[in-house]
Amino acid sequence: MPEPRGRMFFANPGPTNIPDSVLHACARASIDFNDNAFFAVYEQCVAGVKRVLRTKADVFFYTASGHGAWEASMLNLFSKGDVLLVIETGHFSESWAKMGRALGLTIESVAADWRRGVDIAAVEAALRADTTHRIKAVCAVHNETAAGTMLPIPAVRAAMDAAAHPALLLADTISSLGSLPFEMDAWGIDVMVGGSQKGLMLPTGFSFNGVSAKAMEAHKHATLPRHYFDWSEMLTRRHKSFIGTVPTTLFYGLQEALRLIEEEGLENVWARHTRLARAVRAAVNHWAGNGGGVELFCQNADRASDSVTAIMLPDGHNADAVRATCRNQFNVSLGAGLNKLAGKVFRIGHLGDLNEPMILGTLASVEMALKINNVPHRAGGVGAAMDAL
Repeated sequence: MPEPRGRMFFANPGPTNIPDSVLHACARASIDFNDNAFFAVYEQCVAGVKRVLRTKADVFFYTASGHGAWEASMLNLFSKGDVLLVIETGHFSESWAKMGRALGLTIESVAADWRRGVDIAAVEAALRADTTHRIKAVCAVHNETAAGTMLPIPAVRAAMDAAAHPALLLADTISSLGSLPFEMDAWGIDVMVGGSQKGLMLPTGFSFNGVSAKAMEAHKHATLPRHYFDWSEMLTRRHKSFIGTVPTTLFYGLQEALRLIEEEGLENVWARHTRLARAVRAAVNHWAGNGGGVELFCQNADRASDSVTAIMLPDGHNADAVRATCRNQFNVSLGAGLNKLAGKVFRIGHLGDLNEPMILGTLASVEMALKINNVPHRAGGVGAAMDAL
């Protein structure tokens, strides 16, 4: 089959669309990462990332995907056998827990229905039951990309405070930072995990941790083996990050991405994501009609994600077939279902560099693909999205 013409509508939840100006900014000749000209750019980028994080804490960068920042947080904070409480949200909370076990940590979890989200009271109960304070940290995925759900981090912090529990609070913001409201300091987050390829609108290639003073104190006593990710080692370097070569070209891209975010205004960026997410959900709810067809995977409106929507197909229909039709016939790329949702859902990413026409074009292509694949739905979802907008 010939490749469809025209520019692809890239509606994946990560990596995301990269603005042309960011791509052009990355197209730089090599430069010594200790050159003063580059170091000035680097310092500007660190300050800009802190503004997006809403933090004054230390930030450590790595040449790695978000999984690298997950691992760095664990290696720098904990010792073998330490207990972590992971809040179940979906595929990525399970992945974080799996990593912890592989590193020799003891993982306990607060179970949750992926479609409705965790009961915050259950988090508080688990912490209250830990009267000897075995639990060293609570791990929370702010935005569960696989399920299209959001976890209210301030409510998690409130539960920890209500239980008077001294555990650290770790928050994965990989698919929420630069897309959803996030306030590291105001929300009492001790370590955040972020990546370059989603709301920051950059190529995949580096990730980072924001680290509170409380977490830095815990780091002094952690004994898991580490070198490349060692914060103490990084603090001896000029860049206070990167054991090894700094990915200079990505920082020129980051400088431009931060300029775009701040030109629009961070609060306006958040509002745009909310507006586009509501349009997508309006289309899906219209397609659902009176039931029996496609539906939102998230069944709790208060937990719906503003950066990605997961859409579940009825039994007997394959979500990957709908994705293939969108890709092969309409040049629209959608996200696949992950883990136990494989083949059951497809995902529309609405984060990063996108606007109303891009969303409406994506939804129109999805509606055509549903019809081609004989998936039960009520026609007119694009009109519902237009009304929402």
